[in-house]
Amino acid sequence: MIVVVEDSDEDFEATARALQKAGSPRPLVRCRNSREALDCLHARGRFAHARPADLVLLDLNLPGTDGRAVLKAIKADPATAAVPVVVLTTSTSPDDVAACYRDGASSYVVKSVDYRQFVATVATLVAYWFGAVRLPPGRT
Repeated sequence: MIVVVEDSDEDFEATARALQKAGSPRPLVRCRNSREALDCLHARGRFAHARPADLVLLDLNLPGTDGRAVLKAIKADPATAAVPVVVLTTSTSPDDVAACYRDGASSYVVKSVDYRQFVATVATLVAYWFGAVRLPPGRT
């Protein structure tokens, strides 16, 4: 399962379409904020029957608790620390890039404003994470 943590409807739809075009082999679950993301990763609340996440695509700019704090929470918890987290954001800030890698991001990708380039980037992500990479045990 791919967990997309994204509050923007437009950005989520673009990501979902790009994942579909890339032939993503995993179902997609959307979380709109940090609480939903952590509930999903821990299979709580409305996500009680969620499968384990294979990959998290995390936006940094979320309402309330931002993606930076979500990343820290994911990586600090032994139950979720092994889940790969790709930061997928509009931020080009070198401080954000450095902080995300320091806090355990698996990669940091800046969303292209050009849709074709964005689709190509997502296709690369899918090929890498579900073609080249061996995911932690217990993932499908």
